[in-house]
Amino acid sequence: MFALPDNPSNFQLSIHFFLQLAVILLSCRVVGCLARRIGQPQVVGEMICGVLLGPSLLGAVAPDLSRALFPPHSTSMTIIYIGAQLGLVLYMFCVGLEFRGDLLRQKARSAVFVSVSGMVVPFALGAAIAVWLADDTRLFAEQMTTTQGVLFMGAAMSITAFPMLARIIYEGGLSNTHLGTLALAAGSCDDACAWCALAIVVAWFSGDPNLALLAVGGGVAYALTVLLGLRPLLARLGAAAEKTRSISPTSMSIVMILLMACAWITDGVGIYAVFGAFVLGAAMPRGFFNKELRRLIEPVTTTLLLPMFFVYSGLNTKMGLVDSPFLWGVTAVVLLAACLGKGVACWAAARISGEPNRDAVAIGSLMNARGLMELILLNIGLERGIITPGLFSIMVFMAIVTTLSATPMFELVLGRNGSPKRLAYIAANEARTAAGRAGLATPPTAGAT
Repeated sequence: MFALPDNPSNFQLSIHFFLQLAVILLSCRVVGCLARRIGQPQVVGEMICGVLLGPSLLGAVAPDLSRALFPPHSTSMTIIYIGAQLGLVLYMFCVGLEFRGDLLRQKARSAVFVSVSGMVVPFALGAAIAVWLADDTRLFAEQMTTTQGVLFMGAAMSITAFPMLARIIYEGGLSNTHLGTLALAAGSCDDACAWCALAIVVAWFSGDPNLALLAVGGGVAYALTVLLGLRPLLARLGAAAEKTRSISPTSMSIVMILLMACAWITDGVGIYAVFGAFVLGAAMPRGFFNKELRRLIEPVTTTLLLPMFFVYSGLNTKMGLVDSPFLWGVTAVVLLAACLGKGVACWAAARISGEPNRDAVAIGSLMNARGLMELILLNIGLERGIITPGLFSIMVFMAIVTTLSATPMFELVLGRNGSPKRLAYIAANEARTAAGRAGLATPPTAGAT
């Protein structure tokens, strides 16, 4: 019933694609709503749904249905891949719109210390795992060098689910608190460093030094051109939007044209389209313009396009490849290293910086989540042939577990959004801020230890 003919027409392809998309959207919405009922963000449920629709569950329980619905190497899967890439570009553009460089200045000392700890420790542990497993062709590509594996695993272990972290902070009413400022500053800095490391390894893995130089040099030139040259011109769009309190169709078209061009340029120089999208988003004028852009772009991106990415990732996740005690042992080591390297290291760094224990635990739990950012990085590694489906599946498992644990741990120490415990924390933070501005002794944070 669902199967495509051997040589489908465009009409047959469109019919099958719409069926696939309906199944993807319905499944992601249902699993996402179930996740929200148990206190998890919608995105966590969608990550899990992607794996459930892949060979790890649907492919194992109903292989014929799975092949008919998502036929491998078919044109319809290529369409899903393209839709997923468009979703990633738009999503990373929105992440760039959320990026706030001013936070790094507000909490520079603590943010740098937490960020460095959250990069160096997991990077070192990831590097050690790469050295240990570099010769295992079940996990890494045969042509990969140990140094390339070290860079990739270091970046994969170091990344933070910055968009999810930001959403928890914003929706929880913690944006202007001591904790919120520190977590957002450290998370944004960590992800920027991790993406730089990935750009280097993707360029290096091309095997041509000239291509690597083009990627690194082209990436730097692109970032400088956008942030220094294009930003003043974009400010005019922001000023016009502020004046009319709306974004005109012409301004929206200019932004979309620039976004697609930037994605094409960064893909062309050998890094990845998401880099171009993120940098352009970070260069957009702040204020009404970037908030309105997010309001217009984010709903369609997260509800229509990103589910295709989750399912495409899930179709590449084959937990059946983790089929031996050794590989399950590797999975356990990766998960332990991820939690120690990120969660525990960021907690310790925050405590050493003088943060209350409650804040330090909350920061560690948020920084430990990998989320969608990890899936993006892993898909790049798999697509470029750096890692195998086996290691991809292990790392996806790690990303889901660390992301699942973030919200419960965060709410354990601060309470649920709107709860008396959370409101008391916010009130205590406001009192501390007011006392600091008045030059008075700073009252202790409620519940601090």
